[in-house]
Amino acid sequence: MSRRPLTAVLAANTISIAGSSLTLIGVPWFVLQTTGSAARAGVVAFCATLPVIVAALAGGPVIDRIGRRRVSAASDLICALSVGAIPLLHHAGVLEFWMLCALMAVGGLVHTPGLTARAVLLPHLAEHAGTTVLRAASLYDAVSRGARMLGAAVAGVLIAAFGAETVLLLDAATFGASALLVTAFLRGIAAAEPQRAAGKVSFAAYRAELAEGWAFLRRTPLLLGITLMVMMTNGLDQGWSSVLLPVHGREALGGPAALGLMISLFGGFALLGALLYGAWGERFPRRAVFAAAFLITGAPRYVTAAVTDTPLPLAVTMALSGLGAGMLNPVLTTVIYEHVPEELRTRVSGVTTAGCELTMPLGGLAAGLLVDGFGVSKALLLFGGTYLLTTLSPLVFPAWRGMDRAPSVSTTERALPGSAHEGRSPHPSAR
Repeated sequence: MSRRPLTAVLAANTISIAGSSLTLIGVPWFVLQTTGSAARAGVVAFCATLPVIVAALAGGPVIDRIGRRRVSAASDLICALSVGAIPLLHHAGVLEFWMLCALMAVGGLVHTPGLTARAVLLPHLAEHAGTTVLRAASLYDAVSRGARMLGAAVAGVLIAAFGAETVLLLDAATFGASALLVTAFLRGIAAAEPQRAAGKVSFAAYRAELAEGWAFLRRTPLLLGITLMVMMTNGLDQGWSSVLLPVHGREALGGPAALGLMISLFGGFALLGALLYGAWGERFPRRAVFAAAFLITGAPRYVTAAVTDTPLPLAVTMALSGLGAGMLNPVLTTVIYEHVPEELRTRVSGVTTAGCELTMPLGGLAAGLLVDGFGVSKALLLFGGTYLLTTLSPLVFPAWRGMDRAPSVSTTERALPGSAHEGRSPHPSAR
């Protein structure tokens, strides 16, 4: 047994996600600074997230064939080039708006397969390290949350001091460092290399595997309910992070430093929530924890931002929301790994990830149009009300009771045709 591969993946994720947090603040701020348009910020968010759906659907079947280590490293390197090109082209005076959209689209296309490739290794790396999947999932989410906190804080300070271009260059460097870690420390891990059992790449194989993933999802009401709910909340969160919060930060919070503080508070308390759940979460019913955490995480942020123009109330709300958000992904990860057979996780994950991210392009676009048309306060209230209705579903629909029951399919038995993504479970993107 060795903990080095798990530690390397955690470190790579920490560095990569910290860099992504720089982009989370840097790109919207860059667009608002250079264009002054919330709608254009929404268009950029749309272009960045639309390819994610394509990548989730097409990436699942091919990850095992290429190899998870190679996919992760290649994803990070391409993201480094696409992000780094933005400030370089702007400095040269040749950056057009369509170029910005195209570069963000390239990053969006390759980023999800890289995250998936690392996430699907988690059960194998947990076993290799001699720990449980629940604890590994909690640690994985905790370091991700901590990275977002650190990245957001650094982004706010750097944008205020040096401008958004510096932040984007630093993000490119973090992607490169992540690629080096994965390449160096996952050699020799059988699950990270190309899987011979995956067969040859063909359109017929793609169709068959995606059909299996979709069929499994339809037969499992709990997973279908999770996918639909997270699909809605991810779209709303995309509007929040790419348009609503940056515009509110510019108009009411005092600039990028305050914006970075808000996201850091959310990330810091999400880290705490993930660690608390990893330590004591098994003692409580999952559905109750999940429902309560999502209710705290969602609507309060939007409503508080809509009715206040000072940082303190939103800062307190972001801290409480982050505490709830930190408990969500460990619950979801554990449920997914329990209910989906190991050999089918990659296929199901392609379908669930695509489903969960289906509304993300529309979320940023809708937020930008609503802000330009009706103002940021009305847009925040509309998004918050929709979020509240969505997060009531675990308390209303009977299928969610399956969160607290033993899975009907063993993760080691051979599943029927139609199964899940051995990669990312449908994680909320709340930030």
